[in-house]
This record gives sequence, C-alpha cells and structure tokens, in this order.
Amino acid sequence: MPLSAAARALALRCEPRVNELARRMTRESFEALPGYAELPDDLKDLEIAATTRHGIRLFLRRVGDPDLARADLRLFRERAAQRAEEGMPLHLLLRTHSLGAYVLWRALRETARPGEEAALVELVDLLLESHHRVVGAVAETYVDERTALEADARAQRRSLVRGLLDGVLKPGHILLDELRLEGPALVLALDLGVSAEGPVGERRRQRRAQTVLDHAFGTEVAALLDTGLGRAVVPKECEPPDDLARRLSKALGTPVRVAHVPAAGPADIPEAARTATEILRVTRACGLPPGLHRLEDVLLEFHLSRPDPSSHKIAALLDPVADRPELLETLRTHLAHQQDRRATATALGLHPNTVDNRLAKIGEQSGIDLSSPRGAALAIAALLLRDTHETPSYGPYARP
Repeated sequence: MPLSAAARALALRCEPRVNELARRMTRESFEALPGYAELPDDLKDLEIAATTRHGIRLFLRRVGDPDLARADLRLFRERAAQRAEEGMPLHLLLRTHSLGAYVLWRALRETARPGEEAALVELVDLLLESHHRVVGAVAETYVDERTALEADARAQRRSLVRGLLDGVLKPGHILLDELRLEGPALVLALDLGVSAEGPVGERRRQRRAQTVLDHAFGTEVAALLDTGLGRAVVPKECEPPDDLARRLSKALGTPVRVAHVPAAGPADIPEAARTATEILRVTRACGLPPGLHRLEDVLLEFHLSRPDPSSHKIAALLDPVADRPELLETLRTHLAHQQDRRATATALGLHPNTVDNRLAKIGEQSGIDLSSPRGAALAIAALLLRDTHETPSYGPYARP
C-alpha cells in the first residue's frame, strides 16, 4: 500500500543525511556493541559503512515505492557470508542491523515536524517490516555459510586423522600441527554400536561420542567416528578413565567397548591404532563383555590370533560346525566365561543341559576336546583365526 505524501516528504528530507547517519552508526553507535571496537578500522570504514549506507538508501527508496527492493537483499547476504567467513560473531552482526534500525528511527523522529506524527508512524511501520526481512536474510546466510565452513573443517580434520592413523601422513608433516600431536599419545579403538534412527540419528550419536571423549580427557580428541566404529588419538600421555566405556554407553544408548594402546610418539600412532583395532576384534571374537580393554587383558588370545603357516589348519577345525551359528556362539560364550556351564547358560538364556548338548556336538564334529586345556586353547585359536579370515581388509577393523 503506497505511503502518504506527508510520509514521502518526511523521508525525502532525510536523504541528505545518509552519509552522516552511516558515519554516526559505524563510528559512534556501533562502538558500544561488545566486540565491535576490536574490529579492523578498514572493515568499519569501508564494508560496514557501505552496507549501512546501502540499507538507509534502500529504506528511503522504498518509501516512494513500498514494493521496491523486497527481494533486493543481495548485498546484505554477501556481507553476511563475508562476516561469517571472517569469524564475526552472529550476535554482533545482528546487533549492528538492529541498532542501525533504531538510529534511523531516531533520525526520522528528529526530522519530523509538528503535525507529521501520522507520517512518522507510517515510516516506522515500514521500517519494522523491512527490518525483519533484512535480519532474517542476514541470519539465514550467516548460518548457512558457517555450516558450510564447519563442514569443510570437519572433513579436513577427518582426512588428517585418517591419514595419521593409516600412516599416510608422516611425523613432522606440516598439516599435523593442527592436531597438536608432538609427543606421547593414547590411541583408542571403539565399538559404538549402531543407531536404529538412521543416518541422522547416527550423526547425533557421533557428536555425542565426540563430546564424551573431549570431556573425559579434558582436551579435544582427534577422532574418526563412523557408523558403529571409531578410532581416536588423545594428544597426551594418559590412561583412559575407568568409566569411559560406561559414559559412552550412557550417551549413545548402546553397549560400548573401547580398546586403548599408548604411543610413544607420532611415528608409533599407526601401529598403536592397528593394535587397538585388533584388541577390539579379539575381545568381540572371544565374547568378552563390552567395556574398557587393553592388550594385557587378552594377551594370550591376541597371540593365538596371529596368522602363521598353521593358521588355516587350526581355523578349519571348526568347519564342521560353521553352518551352525548357535553352536559357535555357545562356544564363544563358554570360553569367555572360563568354561563355566551355568554362567554360559545364564548369558545365553539357556538351560545348562542345552549348553552341555551343544558343547558335546561341537566336540563330536570338530574333534576338539573342550574339557582339556589344550582343547580350549585350540578352540580359542580356531575362533580367533576364523574371525581374522572373515574380517574385511578395509575399515577400522581391517587386519593389520
């Protein structure tokens, strides 16, 4: 709806003051905003001043044609993207726009003559309607730009962490300065479980896992978290909190197991990562419950899982029951519970006699005497070597 002639006349009298108002905003009014005084002078005098002048002129032109420039927000969007890239806080950027609108209202009020109250109300109505459009466009563009920049930074960091863990980036590489890895470190392999909420839920779980790791170690942990799996490097010599797995389980809503291996320096991180990943695999293959694991906890099992010329023959001992997953699961659980039939039955929700029958079937078909120490050791080795053979040669659980 067109504004009255009185409103247009009042706005017209403000046009000669555009440069004065822009200077007042950028060099006086905005200086009171937290953080504004620290901005570079050329940014204030050039870009912010130019944007301010543009905003005032755009408003005054709209007085003559209310439909003018309803979509002409290009400069505001461009400047918002630049401020986001430079790291200006969003609150400061929005406050400059809000305070600018207030200063413009004061200028209109100062310019208004007696009897122009109705015209002033018309202009204020237009100013408020215009202001919410500008602020909305600025906030939207700023957030979009920051989101894109942060996504790029995360992708670069993930690439750095992956290169470090895989041994692609060698110690002393200039890019590793960003990870603050100079001396001893702690390397983690994590089994985080899988979200039932799809990709969006999985991303939320990964963010929660990162937060738990950062809080647990009191520093930013370089983590590579994927669906259900993860590896991480803590940039200092330390031991993980005893309740780390419990914290992660609580945050993610699924049982979590964590393997940890110290690294004397950046050059040792790839080998430590392979060892931690292998510890995690061994604990899963042996049926150990989720929790915190170290090499000393599975020293024998780790040794038995190392492939050698006899490995294929040991692994083949369980071929006769390979198509009976319930038998293999019973064997894993039985060995994990120190061959206690009642503990095994409780863990599997079975009657102890059912456990006995299954173990007897395994012994009968495989020829392994599970009642002897040698037979138990053979069964452990066979399970671990079969698991090694079946593990894909890629991803966090790749064979070393």
